[in-house]
Amino acid sequence: MPIFRPRRKRTGPEVRLGSTPTAITRRCLDAALACAQSALPNEFGAVLRADPPGLISEILLLPGTTAGKRHANFHLYMLPVDLGVSGTVHSHPSGALHPSEADRKLFRSWGRRHIILGAPYGPGQWRAYDGNADEVSLEVYGAGSTRDPIAATYRPALHRAPPPVDVPLDDEA
Repeated sequence: MPIFRPRRKRTGPEVRLGSTPTAITRRCLDAALACAQSALPNEFGAVLRADPPGLISEILLLPGTTAGKRHANFHLYMLPVDLGVSGTVHSHPSGALHPSEADRKLFRSWGRRHIILGAPYGPGQWRAYDGNADEVSLEVYGAGSTRDPIAATYRPALHRAPPPVDVPLDDEA
């Protein structure tokens, strides 16, 4: 006698719970920038939560997180049991937007998307990274449920060296 196993029809996008986020809400990004600004001169650290899947929409402040001028220590054992937790966000009061060795170690061992915020914590002062500490692009969406895109100033720019400039020396002129 065959066993009846009903199958669910999946509708909508192929984004599933626990998938790698590809976007962040403007409200969440602004909240993280404001928290980093208020933590000056210390670092700020929190955890990112994606809900609905694929869209980072919340920051979670973990109990016991400590911060100083050059560090932010997370107690990851304080995380809630939640498949929407997707990475971390922390600030660099120095303004540096590249990950340190400690950041790279955290990125490799935990989470799928990580955001570094740099002083002075303006709209373009952030970068997103994957688990290998490679820079990735995150789309930023407005607060509406229709996922309206906002100004491109909130998108991270890739770090590129400026083109070399030939400046004549005084004795050549």
